Amino acid sequence: MVVDQLINTLSSFLRYPIQDLPFVVITLLIAFTVHEFAHAYTAYKFGDNTAKDQGRLTLNPIQHLDPFGTILILIAGFGWARPVPVDRRNFKNPRAAGILVSIMGPISNLVLAFIGYGIFYFLISTGSWTGTSKFFMDFLDVFVRLNMMLFIFNLFPLPPLDGYRIVEDLVSPTVRAKMTQYEQYSILVFLIILVTPLDQYTIFPIMQHVSNFFMNSFQTIFSLFM
Repeated sequence: MVVDQLINTLSSFLRYPIQDLPFVVITLLIAFTVHEFAHAYTAYKFGDNTAKDQGRLTLNPIQHLDPFGTILILIAGFGWARPVPVDRRNFKNPRAAGILVSIMGPISNLVLAFIGYGIFYFLISTGSWTGTSKFFMDFLDVFVRLNMMLFIFNLFPLPPLDGYRIVEDLVSPTVRAKMTQYEQYSILVFLIILVTPLDQYTIFPIMQHVSNFFMNSFQTIFSLFM
């Protein structure tokens, strides 16, 4: 009875069903690590050693995870890893390199979702799933959905997300300066949207539609080969 009460209490604080918690934690370890590594590696290839010098050019999750940001995604459905340090002065073309460094994080989550979906589709279409543990199939389902969510979420043009950094590099220096001036207020608006019911009418409907588009695209692509 006490154990059941503890489980029910814990469940009330979590964004995800408690039975999915192991899958969510494993997925976040992979997704956040690959996401930040993608930023660091891209910056390194364009001539910026800042992340490498700080030990961030690695697939070791300990170097990338932010404890509070990870816990928050379990509770609120959103969170973050430790941002990769980037010194734009080391880029020959700061704007173009900056865009690529910013976008490669979300792209890495899209690639992970694509790989996970491909494995899931193969197991289902070939009937191999009947010999596969339910644990693994449930993990693949969470892995695909969560990586897809991270891909879309990080592309919203709101600070401190990658989408905002991409917009910063696309606009003129004058507009960029204005954006920097009002960035703190934009962050406040973003947080208000996330922690109030407004997210159900703004961010999440967009994420749902975009997610459905990509999932249908994945299915179309894999159906051509299986």
